Amino acid sequence: MERAARAAAEFGGAADAVDAAAADVFGINRTDLRILGVVMDGPLTAGQVAAAVHLSPAAATTAIQRLVARGYLTREPDPEDRRRAVVAPTASARELAERIYGPVGEAGAAQMHCWSAAELELIADFLERGRAMQLAHAARIRELAAQPGGGRAISQE
Repeated sequence: MERAARAAAEFGGAADAVDAAAADVFGINRTDLRILGVVMDGPLTAGQVAAAVHLSPAAATTAIQRLVARGYLTREPDPEDRRRAVVAPTASARELAERIYGPVGEAGAAQMHCWSAAELELIADFLERGRAMQLAHAARIRELAAQPGGGRAISQE
């Protein structure tokens, strides 16, 4: 159990290192990289982006403006509601993301051929359960910040 827990933590750290390197190549911060990641699947409103990356609407709008200015996002009127805008990645953002993450995906897929279908099911179950557990704890931790004194260190008095 210890080996699996350590390996999962180290895998998370390695994925974090890949994202840090990707942010450097894009020339953006990690929050902006997360925004790019969520819009890669299709256009989203600023509110949807904010919810997906757990930012306030104002912070998401500021980050979106930075990404538009860098040429990584477009901001267009929403075809379903012209009063609001949707953001989507530009072709250059998609191309750079593919250059960065494409080889990672290909290498990962190549490694998975060494496992049986049953083993892959077990791995997927482990990862899905771990993801759900991590997200639940992230929500719990965010709630701590909302409590009185939640964002401050506890006094040693």
